[in-house]
Amino acid sequence: MHEAWEIISQLVRSKNSEQLEQYLDTLPRAEKARAISRLDDDIHSQVLECLSNEAAADLMEDIFDDQAAELIEDLPIDKAAAIVDEMVSDEQADLLTHLEENRKEEILLKMDPEEAIDARLLVQFPEDSAGGMMVTEFLSFSESLKAKDVINNLRKNGDEYSDYDVQYIYIVSEMNELKGILPLRSILLSAKNTVLSELSIKDPINVSTKTTLDELKKIFGQYNFMGIPVTDNNRRLVGVILRRAVLEAVDEMIGKSFLNFSGIVGGEELRSMPLFTRSFHRLSWLSVNIVLNIIAASVIVFYQDTLTAVIALAVFLPIISDMSGCSGNQAVAVSIRELSLGQVKSNELFRVLIKEAGIGMINGLILGLLIGSVAFFWKGNFYLGLVVGGALALNSLFAVCLGGSIPLILKKLKMDPALASSPILTTITDMCGFFMVLSFAQSVLPKLS
Repeated sequence: MHEAWEIISQLVRSKNSEQLEQYLDTLPRAEKARAISRLDDDIHSQVLECLSNEAAADLMEDIFDDQAAELIEDLPIDKAAAIVDEMVSDEQADLLTHLEENRKEEILLKMDPEEAIDARLLVQFPEDSAGGMMVTEFLSFSESLKAKDVINNLRKNGDEYSDYDVQYIYIVSEMNELKGILPLRSILLSAKNTVLSELSIKDPINVSTKTTLDELKKIFGQYNFMGIPVTDNNRRLVGVILRRAVLEAVDEMIGKSFLNFSGIVGGEELRSMPLFTRSFHRLSWLSVNIVLNIIAASVIVFYQDTLTAVIALAVFLPIISDMSGCSGNQAVAVSIRELSLGQVKSNELFRVLIKEAGIGMINGLILGLLIGSVAFFWKGNFYLGLVVGGALALNSLFAVCLGGSIPLILKKLKMDPALASSPILTTITDMCGFFMVLSFAQSVLPKLS
């Protein structure tokens, strides 16, 4: 049985556009992205040219933005612009923001003028704002029109509206100010001469172009809307933010946070990306991390005489370092998740400290007793058990308090908590753990011999 990318390669080589389009239609979105990532370079650059503009646009909307940008990067500019013209407006913006500035401008200049105006509007907003995620394909009508006018318009422009997500129409003033919202069902069931202003739901919930993803997530969590109108500073209707777009953005944000937390700078990496780009994303933070680890290790150098006198301590140093780091990273993960869900604010540091201190005391005491018992039974020295057990208990308490706090502090400083929290935590807890073990040991050194 052939894999999807093998079948795609065969169809592209044979230039069988019709069968290629039909085959792509049978693939789930995830399988399309997987297949595109496995194509050889020569086939990779030919896929879009083998498809109609509409089919190519559908494919671009189904794969990752980075993949879509790679596919369209080397296309002739006329073909690239024609494909982007066929995409939904929010997908256009996502793609264009992933292209280099020169390439983006070339495509915009070749696009249909009306499509280009909408695209330029969307790309000026941050990707994680309502302005950056909204669609400009929506239906709006003047409040002075009648129900029959809307029905006639829908019949006349059925082909144009077929790709719209039409469940509601939006009622606007002559200055395009949002006045109301109206389900299509109400229009179809109303008397044909009824004026729209009489039918519409007045002053509907709306968001501004600057509304953040966190705020959108809360609004859609509170209301079961399929979409919410987006207005500018003058309350003019400029777009609609769809529930699916917010859910997709939240999923993407979680994925980026996970990669950032793992030390992937930028929060984006696919194995189909160029080798040196991927290397840079990883090495950028690894090179900083090695410096932080050297700083932590310097504590051992300072106490090397104590470590030499009681060599058994060398066995417990990595255990204490690792266990404290694990405890702290659990607290980091909880804080990052609560920040992303809006369950905690960056100014609630004291509340987080209190909550984590309770966990730290319980877990630290239990872990300290366990490791202390192991040290005592191994060497038969009560003071060795007290040193390593006490150090682990105190450092675990410190680690969870620090781990819970760092994301909030970084958020307050407008830095990415997912990227920096774990390395900062690890370095500090390593230093403190080494210091506690070795300083405690030095204070009772005669009793450890």
